[in-house]
Amino acid sequence: MPKYRVLMTDYAWPDLEIERSVLSEYDAELIVAPAGDEATLIELASGIDAIMTTWAKVTAAVIDAASDCRIVARLGIGLDNIDVRHATARGIPVTNVPDYCLTEVAEHTLALLFALARKLHVYHAHACSGRYDLSAGLPLERIAGQTLGIVGFGQIGRRVAEKSLALGLHVVATSRSCRNPVAGVVWADFNELLSQSDFVSLHLPLTDQTRHLIGAAELARMKPSAFLINTARGGLVDHAALASALAANRLAGAALDVQDPEPPDLARPPYNDPRVIVTPHAAFYSTKSVDDLRRRAAYQVGQCLTGLVPQSVVNLEVPAR
Repeated sequence: MPKYRVLMTDYAWPDLEIERSVLSEYDAELIVAPAGDEATLIELASGIDAIMTTWAKVTAAVIDAASDCRIVARLGIGLDNIDVRHATARGIPVTNVPDYCLTEVAEHTLALLFALARKLHVYHAHACSGRYDLSAGLPLERIAGQTLGIVGFGQIGRRVAEKSLALGLHVVATSRSCRNPVAGVVWADFNELLSQSDFVSLHLPLTDQTRHLIGAAELARMKPSAFLINTARGGLVDHAALASALAANRLAGAALDVQDPEPPDLARPPYNDPRVIVTPHAAFYSTKSVDDLRRRAAYQVGQCLTGLVPQSVVNLEVPAR
């Protein structure tokens, strides 16, 4: 019988062979939740030594039910689905994998920017309905020379900026710290960025302060010809306000890889608007990035269970037990 039991709350890949292989090196077995809701996780939490989670919410109640838990490991970067404060109060380290998909998200962001600018979604929809019509996507503007506004200039925002400059875009950025400048990027305050940009791309975490960062007032500051891109967190955007702005033609379109909630009701605005591109939280994914993510998160759990300090502890005030 294995020495440790690890609860996997949810996952987005076909199997769990990588996780099981790594955890077996630490004499740990994986317990897979059939659903990621709070009630199910609470029911399975008794006797669990560690929790691994992708998107399911690891609430205070789940953490309390897992009275033997030594670590909560996020298979991802953001931590808004974990009650980190409560885990800290319980003396439980929380880990993430902060650098696993930086290139993928940057590439997905630029793919969405190109699709919006060249109206690929519009042409594809018309082609699928039997229409072969150049005028359906007009006007089309040259991408080089337009302005991309990057909100949040962490590791992903920086990569988006570097790639965008190489494509001939003007790049303006805003962040809380204005650190890690990139040559050629112009710093602007948030409102200036919104009014100047032809594309606004979000690259910041979801917190109480950033929820609905893009609302009716912010959308009103954007150019009617501008596009909004969100590959960060769905809660950064007030989707009702976005739907209203699109209905009033105060925005040219949007590309949303993240929604609130997930999955959203695709039959409702703004998701059913032909000017909106929706991808299913896919920006992080490549075979290489996900394999790396899974392996590193599982090793973090194994390290903690065997008395080592795992990599990428986000609540550093809590030592590994």
